[in-house]
Amino acid sequence: MDISMLWYLVPSVVMFACGIYGFVTRKNLIAILISLELMLNAADLNFVVFNRYLFPGSMEGMVFTLFAVALAAAETALAIAIIINIYRAIGNTDITEINKMKF
Repeated sequence: MDISMLWYLVPSVVMFACGIYGFVTRKNLIAILISLELMLNAADLNFVVFNRYLFPGSMEGMVFTLFAVALAAAETALAIAIIINIYRAIGNTDITEINKMKF
């Protein structure tokens, strides 16, 4: 029994939509980072699904997804370091307070 591509794409669309909603509505930098990671994971899921259904014998989608996950991990580590420095400088991670860092 073969599972339809739709069963994989609908959760991916839901994840991406939740990520966009969280990115637009949140004011905390950590919540924005989590929303961004949710959107990246939805895109990675799409890479794997389209690779499996369009080119079943190849592994390019999986390799690209592993590269994207590694890149997302490095991006998250860098973003958390920046957020920690912002917290040390102004005392909170609210995006409305970041303009206090301007000279």
